[in-house]
Amino acid sequence: MENSSLKEGAQDGSLSVTRNAAFIVESGRIAWMGSAQQAPAADARVDLGDRAVIPGFVDSHAHLVFAGDRATEFEARMTGTPYSAGGIRTTVAATRAADDELLRGNVRRLVDEMARQGTTTVECKTGYGLTVADEARAIRIAREECDTATFLGAHVVPAEFAERRDEYVDLVRGPMLEACAPYADYVDVFCERGAFDETETRLILDAAKGHGLAVRLHANQLGHGPGVQLAVEYGAASADHCTYLADADIDALSGSSTVATLLPGVEFSTRSPYPGARRLIDAGATVAIATDCNPGSCYTSSMPFCIALAVREMRMSPAEGLLAATLGGARALGRTDIGYLAVGARADFAVLDAPSYLHLAYRPGVPLVSSTFKAGIRQ
Repeated sequence: MENSSLKEGAQDGSLSVTRNAAFIVESGRIAWMGSAQQAPAADARVDLGDRAVIPGFVDSHAHLVFAGDRATEFEARMTGTPYSAGGIRTTVAATRAADDELLRGNVRRLVDEMARQGTTTVECKTGYGLTVADEARAIRIAREECDTATFLGAHVVPAEFAERRDEYVDLVRGPMLEACAPYADYVDVFCERGAFDETETRLILDAAKGHGLAVRLHANQLGHGPGVQLAVEYGAASADHCTYLADADIDALSGSSTVATLLPGVEFSTRSPYPGARRLIDAGATVAIATDCNPGSCYTSSMPFCIALAVREMRMSPAEGLLAATLGGARALGRTDIGYLAVGARADFAVLDAPSYLHLAYRPGVPLVSSTFKAGIRQ
C-alpha cells in the first residue's frame, strides 16, 4: 500500500511521521516499510493518494454483552441527576431476560460500528449477568466475538444479594470464576463506593491469581479510593477510569507497568470531572484511551471522539491522544504486535480521509475513517 503520510506509533512510545510512504503486507504482517520511491515489487498495489494511515485503534475497555436501553437515565443526568453505579442493575435485568442470539447480535453490531471508526482490537467485559449461568454465557460470547475477554462478575452486587454481600463475593470468587475462567483473559473488579470495597476486591483478585489469570481494575472513578494502589500492588494490566488521583496514585502508576486507562466519554456522558491526563503523562505513566462503550455511563463506540475529548478536555496533544488510543491500548492488553506500524507488526491499520492524524481532533464528530484493515484484510 502507498500513501503520502504514514503515522507510526513505535514500540518505544514515540510517534514518527513518514511522508510519501509505502508498506508491504504479507501473511497479515508488515513485511516492509519505507519511502514509496524505494518500495519493492509486490503482487498488488493500492495507491491511497493524500490520505494518512494510522495504526488501528485498540479499544481496551468496553462492555458489549448487554440488552436494553438506558436513554432515559442519560436524559436524567443531563437534567441534573448525578451519576451513580445503580443503573447497572437495570441492564442486568434486561440482559438476563435476553436470549443468546440477541446478545451475540448486539456485540456484533457494536464491534462492526467500532471497525467502521478505525478500531481493529476490542476488549469486552461481562458484568451484566451476575449469575453463574449468565456470566458464563456472557464470557463465551465475548470470547467468540472480541479479541480479549474479561470476567467482571464483580461489577455490582445484584439486588437478590443486597443483604448478603459476603455470599455474593464468595459466589464470584468461587463457582462463577470457575465457570468463566476457561474463557477469560482477565478478571476485573469495580473497586468503588457502591460496588466493591478493598477487602472484597482483594478476595476476588486473590482468587483470580489462584486461577493463573491476569487482572485489571475499575479504579478511582467516583472518588478517591484504594483502587489504583491495589491495581499496582497486584500487577494489574491496567487501572481504568483514574478520575480521582492523589499524588501517591500517580507516583504508583508512573513507577509500575500498570497502564492508566482513561475513558473521557464517561466524563462527557456523566458530566463528571475529566481525569488528569497531563499529570499522568508528565510523571511518566503509561496512558491509554478507551471508549468504555456500555448502555449506561457511556454509549459511544467512537475512538476518534474519545481522542478529540482527550485533546480538548484532558490537555493531551494530538500525538499523545493517538498514541494512547493505539499503543497505549495495546500495552493495556499485554499485546506487543499491535498498536503501531513497523516491520513485524500485525497489519492492523486505518485509512483516514484526511492528510494527517491531527484531523482526528481538529475535525471532531466527522467520520474521517475511510477504511479499516485487520491483519491486512478490509473489515
